[in-house]
Amino acid sequence: MHLLQQYLHRVFYADTRALSLMRIWVASVLLLDILTRATDLEAHYSNMGILPLHTLHANAWNQYYFSLHVLSGLWQFQAVLFALAAAAAISLLLGYKTRWATVISWLLLLSIQNRNPLITQSGDSLLRMLLFWGMFLPWHRHYSLDARKAPTSENKPISAVYFSAATFAYLLQVAWVYVFTALLKSGPEWTTTGTALYYALSIDQILMPAGRVLYQYPGLMKFLTHATMFVELWLPFVLLIPWKNAWFRMVFILAIIGLHIGISLTLFVGLFYLISISAVIGLLPTPVMDFLDRRLWLGYARIQRRWSVATQQWKSPVTVQVQWTTPAWARNFPIIALREVLVLTALVIAFWWNVDTLNKPQYAKLPASAQPVALVLRLDQNWSMFAPNVFKDDGWYVLEGINLKDKKVDLNQQGKEPDTVKPASVVSLFKNDRWRKYSENYLFVPNAYMRPYYCHYLMRRWNETHAGQEKIDELSIVYMKETTLPDYQTKPLQREVLCHCKP
Repeated sequence: MHLLQQYLHRVFYADTRALSLMRIWVASVLLLDILTRATDLEAHYSNMGILPLHTLHANAWNQYYFSLHVLSGLWQFQAVLFALAAAAAISLLLGYKTRWATVISWLLLLSIQNRNPLITQSGDSLLRMLLFWGMFLPWHRHYSLDARKAPTSENKPISAVYFSAATFAYLLQVAWVYVFTALLKSGPEWTTTGTALYYALSIDQILMPAGRVLYQYPGLMKFLTHATMFVELWLPFVLLIPWKNAWFRMVFILAIIGLHIGISLTLFVGLFYLISISAVIGLLPTPVMDFLDRRLWLGYARIQRRWSVATQQWKSPVTVQVQWTTPAWARNFPIIALREVLVLTALVIAFWWNVDTLNKPQYAKLPASAQPVALVLRLDQNWSMFAPNVFKDDGWYVLEGINLKDKKVDLNQQGKEPDTVKPASVVSLFKNDRWRKYSENYLFVPNAYMRPYYCHYLMRRWNETHAGQEKIDELSIVYMKETTLPDYQTKPLQREVLCHCKP
């Protein structure tokens, strides 16, 4: 038992300074996510957009989901909730009332994601889980306003090394993201031929400039495909090695950061790479944090001194003291033990859900009684990124409108006459990764219900910004489908009309 305890503390510990850095990074990404989403309040979250509430409830809603954003279809109501989410994210960033800021940020993130699941991707699941485990982690202890007010003792300094069920769950969460995504990649282009990266870089909708360069080297792409599979499947296990744990952690952290920076330079993945990098920041080992802390402390101490002077100047002449009295029933209640049990229960449910995504009949399925818990808390996860196979079908959209002069115009090309020529940069046709993800989901036949709403939304937006004969009274959403074949070949271009609408 003693050896097991020693192993767990050595492997699954977290440095509270690293957790605090992770809090800052997560809050920054969360704030960036909120600001990006806020540019499409009407389009993505109101009844005037691409997914009205009645359509959401009829086609894309789960009875166990929670969302404040479904209480109204007005974009103004959504704006208020977005402002609250931004305030909570800023509070989390500064480390002010950190626990409450984390809880509120997590609740509002669930609410936003549940309001429009058609624009979510794997990074959203990871961000959601980081906030969930963060509610049980002490990531307020450093680089925060809460830490500034915390009592300190010169004789008994607080240790930065921390172990709990939450650190155990957090490390496993980070590790299994990569293990499960590798296990889900069962297609031959991943396991045998090594052509997965070739096909991924053939998708013009996500191709970035560095990807165009890499695309010219098939041998290198094959090597990187196999290297990615190896890193995702096997590297996370080095985190479980108790000897030279700090060294192995840094190998994992640097490899994962390098992997995601490489992905972001070659493929358009939105905030996914920033979220993934934030996830490993909390794993930074104590020796590394000792080194970083000596350099961070100088700037942090200077900020603290300035803050102290400022708060003295702003201090109110009225002082209010509130003292909470703990009720008798709670004085001997094992709060810490209850917290650990709750965290471990959530961990088991989340892990079991991941196992279910493998669709292996030899594994027992998650009990039906546990599924509502997983869905209410959004512990459900699926890491099928480019899995089990990479899409071979690619293409671009032509938004073919007919204006009042009976002239055809392409809404995607600022009103130019439609043609079948591939744009120089297909990815630039999308405002952000949310719209790119929506366009991907838009193609699937089970999501055909989305098409009329999108079509009418585009028509209305065009007519609001154009006058007279430039208005359109007909719109066809055309997909120019280009299927990738081996050895840089493609099938003949296919024109598919996905939707046609009139006012």
